Amino acid sequence: MYIVLLPINSHAETNLGIKQHVQNKLLLEVKTLPKPIPRFAFDSGFSFSYPDAVRGVYVTGHSAGGTTFEKLTSLVKSSDLNAMVIDIKDDYGNLTYLPEKSSPFYPISKNYIKDPKKVLKTLEKEQIYPIARVVVFKDTVLATKNPEWSFKDGEKVWKNGRGESFVNPFLQEVWDYNVNIAIEAAKLGFQEIQFDYVRFPEGFERRDDELTFNEGKYAKSDQDNVQKRVTAVTDFVSYAKEKLKPYGIKVSVDIFGYTATLPEAPGIGQNFSKISEHVDVISSMIYPSHWTSYFGIAKPDLEPYRLITEYAKLESQKLALIKNKPISRPWIQDFTASYLGKGNYQQYGKEEVEAQIKALNEQGINEFLLWNAGNTYTQGVDYTPLTK
Repeated sequence: MYIVLLPINSHAETNLGIKQHVQNKLLLEVKTLPKPIPRFAFDSGFSFSYPDAVRGVYVTGHSAGGTTFEKLTSLVKSSDLNAMVIDIKDDYGNLTYLPEKSSPFYPISKNYIKDPKKVLKTLEKEQIYPIARVVVFKDTVLATKNPEWSFKDGEKVWKNGRGESFVNPFLQEVWDYNVNIAIEAAKLGFQEIQFDYVRFPEGFERRDDELTFNEGKYAKSDQDNVQKRVTAVTDFVSYAKEKLKPYGIKVSVDIFGYTATLPEAPGIGQNFSKISEHVDVISSMIYPSHWTSYFGIAKPDLEPYRLITEYAKLESQKLALIKNKPISRPWIQDFTASYLGKGNYQQYGKEEVEAQIKALNEQGINEFLLWNAGNTYTQGVDYTPLTK
């Protein structure tokens, strides 16, 4: 900016000449200013459109890299399904494809998906919306490799009853490790990152005084242990969302369904409302088989329509209080929970799956994901019962 002080005298022509000179100089300066640098926008080379409403299935790395992928693609093409949630970092902590050997994640990679670009090209051709599932804090591989990033029971890395280890949500190093894997998935061409196991181990409130672990920057916090965990988990989600912004993708988080019924889950650090404030999509896991006697339903697995209806009502009330509320896209059940024992479960098929979808639709929730660990989904399901 130029500030010109003009002398006060009677020589008007001189003053006009000075003014003209300054105007010409300013014009020259403006013309020679460098053009603004365009904002970074990543382009994976793929083109996908967000569906009218995501209706997807879960796909393991093994399925995505084998003949099951063709079957699942055919299922989606021949129905009103339109999306796949594909494991990129699995429940053990493995990357499900081989990156370049120079990648820091090559040592944790498995050759399950032999050609991820080919998979994405197929999905692009069929316009099947691709979501990368990244399991975050349940990570036996990383906990074994870096015990100081985990929880220790004496001298050993702590394991739960299933032999699984978790890494520490308090630590920035663990955040960056997972966010960088998510960025790699975005670079591959996935349109959304779905973070799963964004939490402390179940029942952590009963062992936080027994295990040895580093609270990182939260060690100096005045919060109690419950609030520290809630803050750490929420901060991770907010941090990941910010880091992924340049890649133009959506961010979703899987969360236990019961957390919507509580102010927060005290042990695992999940607060439904706080997490929902920082994501594009919230995916509550509301499989009827996973509930006990909630909503006055003694045996929820036997009443999928009623269970999902009651949950959806409650969730809608919670989300209504959030200024920038995310899309609700729950996980629903397409498997039979025989482990519940006789009289407590039923065979899940077309009727039971459709009952869950109908219950969601009636409460204004049009998106959902189907879970079946073996990726064997019920045939002939009407996935859009209220739109026909």
